[in-house]
Amino acid sequence: MNAAAISFNNAAYARLVAKAAPRLITTEEENERILAIIEPLMAKGEDRLSPEEDALLGLLADLVHDFEEKVYSIPDATPAELVRYLIEQNGLKQKDLAPILGAPSRVSEILSGKRSISKEQAKRLAERFKMSADAFL
Repeated sequence: MNAAAISFNNAAYARLVAKAAPRLITTEEENERILAIIEPLMAKGEDRLSPEEDALLGLLADLVHDFEEKVYSIPDATPAELVRYLIEQNGLKQKDLAPILGAPSRVSEILSGKRSISKEQAKRLAERFKMSADAFL
């Protein structure tokens, strides 16, 4: 038997799982409940988690990822389409993005495909919409 198998305590893991009661996430409320369990584990720090806590964190993170991929995934879109979608979904107007993108004319140029999004603009959009900057490039 290897050292990892010896140091993993199945009984301790079973107690953690029983307390967390993870299951396939199908609602936003269940997602929030699982995220509330994940947060203190992450705050504890990766190097300070027991093997059992680390295994539980991996399980819960996979459940959240699967749910969020289904619910929040945005089909492959051009950066302009993505910005247009985010404007619509957030009840914004083009002019609301002018401070982020530089000017109202820049917003129009980006949305029409005449101008691409710069790395700096992508960073600001990512911060505003809580997304990866890569999605805008």
